[in-house]
Amino acid sequence: MIPAVVPCTDRALWDDHVDRFQGHPQQLWGWGETKAMHGWSVDRVLLEADGSVIGCAQLLVRRLPVPFRALVYIPRGPMCSVEDTPAVLRSLAGHAASRHRGVALSIEPDWDLDSPYAAAVEGAGFRGTTNTVLIPRTLILDLGKSDDELMADMSKTTRANIRKAMRSDVEFRKVKNESELEQVLGIYHETAERAGFGIHEDQYYRDIFRNLGEGSPIIGAFDGEQLLAFVWLARSGATAFELYGGVSAEGQKKRVNYGVKWAALQAMREDGCSRYDFNGLLNDGISDFKKQFGKHENMLLGTWEKPLSPFYPAYARAMPLARKGIQAARRLAKTAAGRARALLRR
Repeated sequence: MIPAVVPCTDRALWDDHVDRFQGHPQQLWGWGETKAMHGWSVDRVLLEADGSVIGCAQLLVRRLPVPFRALVYIPRGPMCSVEDTPAVLRSLAGHAASRHRGVALSIEPDWDLDSPYAAAVEGAGFRGTTNTVLIPRTLILDLGKSDDELMADMSKTTRANIRKAMRSDVEFRKVKNESELEQVLGIYHETAERAGFGIHEDQYYRDIFRNLGEGSPIIGAFDGEQLLAFVWLARSGATAFELYGGVSAEGQKKRVNYGVKWAALQAMREDGCSRYDFNGLLNDGISDFKKQFGKHENMLLGTWEKPLSPFYPAYARAMPLARKGIQAARRLAKTAAGRARALLRR
């Protein structure tokens, strides 16, 4: 049976279904609301068969120039069982073609590469692509483990830095309000400039904080009222997912970045999450820091696309070039902004 695609317009009902399917926080209503405020349109659908909901997906739609029309993208979705995956994906592809006239349906599921889902995705007519948004190579910790078990997978130096930070006078707690959020953004700018990575405009982060609410906790390391470091997460019922992190120069000296990471792990376990995703590993200093918290790596399924238009081959060739252009523009904008801030500090 081909599942029926049914729109969902009720926030509470939607988030209940995400948690029922052990879904990812980037499938939560509030995440979609934020993307809708920054260039995407959002389509939340339930997949129904024989009177039951067998899957769901939050589709993000980005308009493209003619003749491509639109890209339809599902971050860390859809959500369904292995057995229902082929039927769910075929229905979603049909919906993306008829409703949004997409050139392709792109998915980056929260499924392991070596799981049975891989064959199900390929069997539904999807093909792997390197046009990746979310990095599939990551580190996911099992929050069902005890503190001792989690620490056993860390290096001796990491354990020592955590214990030193936790014995200090620094307070580790959730960011309470938008005034403290502005401190978070200040440290994030400082970290991005120091590490050399691009970031969004500040309003994007403010919108995440407001739209996700309790679904986007920020764990901070505070010396009195002064923020020294933070870990910003998105969380669903099952999964905690790191969005952003940063540390001030003073925080680096005190090594509170180790303590705040540990405090984030504990806070998410206390909130009921069973898995903690560090959100991607690259060959850079930030990833080297992440890898100190576990001896293993996880590989998710990656990015898969279902062609929906005769113009898909041209789109597949053009997308990497367009992405490189956007990245270059962001680097130039970041450099200009950094120089402007340096001039203002003089």
